[in-house]
Amino acid sequence: MNFETYPFEKLNHLLEGITPNSNYTPLSLTIGEPQFATPQFILDALNQNASLLNKYPKTAGEETLRKGMLTYLRNRFTVTLDNTQIIPTFGTREVLFNFPQFLLHDVKDPVMVFPNPFYQIYEGAAKACRAEVIYLNLNASNNFQPVVDEVALAKADFVILNSPNNPTSSVMHMDALKVWIKLALKHDFVLLNDECYADLYLNEPLPSLLNASIEVGNESFKNVLVINSISKRSSAPGLRSGFIAGDAKILKSYMVYRTYVGCASPLPLQHAAAVAWADQEHVDGFRAKYQKNFEVAKEVLGIDAPEATFYIWLKVDDEIAFTTKLYREYNLKVIPGSFLGREGEGRGYVRLALVYEADKTREALERIKSALEKS
Repeated sequence: MNFETYPFEKLNHLLEGITPNSNYTPLSLTIGEPQFATPQFILDALNQNASLLNKYPKTAGEETLRKGMLTYLRNRFTVTLDNTQIIPTFGTREVLFNFPQFLLHDVKDPVMVFPNPFYQIYEGAAKACRAEVIYLNLNASNNFQPVVDEVALAKADFVILNSPNNPTSSVMHMDALKVWIKLALKHDFVLLNDECYADLYLNEPLPSLLNASIEVGNESFKNVLVINSISKRSSAPGLRSGFIAGDAKILKSYMVYRTYVGCASPLPLQHAAAVAWADQEHVDGFRAKYQKNFEVAKEVLGIDAPEATFYIWLKVDDEIAFTTKLYREYNLKVIPGSFLGREGEGRGYVRLALVYEADKTREALERIKSALEKS
């Protein structure tokens, strides 16, 4: 399979041979990995269950983990599901890659639809499925919202949304999500929302696609799925805990498929994840840190905060030149937007991940301000 080079590898190639300014300490705003300590109660649960490493985990996930996830959905979104409507996953990267292969295996000439720019695993899954890709281009002209083209959607077998969005930080509200639910039912495609940033809202809580499904009367979630991850909300990416939830009929067959995939989470990780999913209070603390970082961004760069995520989608003249300039002159790494998009989308932007404490974030943004002023 001819996979595209991952964005971070592209960045390494771009910066290869450049000597960064040693007057600055190295800083990186590239990867969406929270740099805050994982809460102690999660670590305690991990340590207390370390002895369970002598047992094989169930592919379906332990009951304690499922209970924690169902508690999360009930508390966060007031959505009540049962065990037939959720599957624990080993993070969300693996499910985003293998679920399309399961779903589209028996489809002749499959068609996948997803935002552009995008999280690159979407593209990798499409290549693995030999699927035709239709892009939902996100740019300033459409306020970074996916535009509906019913002619194109009539061909679709699987559509991925990503709200809150990586990398643009755009958000789809309830009315927009309801439109997509109706389209999925009308054209009979499977609709999935990647909701990994849903808890990183800065003001008002954001709805899930599951909420929108209920709102339009699709209470069985026919053709509707969501995925979510503990990585961002709990500053615990190493737990590799995620889930896929929604349409029970689809998930029943997918569960059989997963028994062959072999990606069950180790039992100590499941127990630690269970307590993290069930608790919302610790997430409020992380959300406050991101709010502070965006306050710093407003002060330093004059940028208004997005509604969610920890990303800034920063407009620049030339994203490649700006990225190399930042590294060479300020020892700071960012991701060029063109590395995250296709067909020209993402050009003229860089993505900044504000994943540090406020003092380090300020230092990085001050360097960016200096680079912008000198460009």
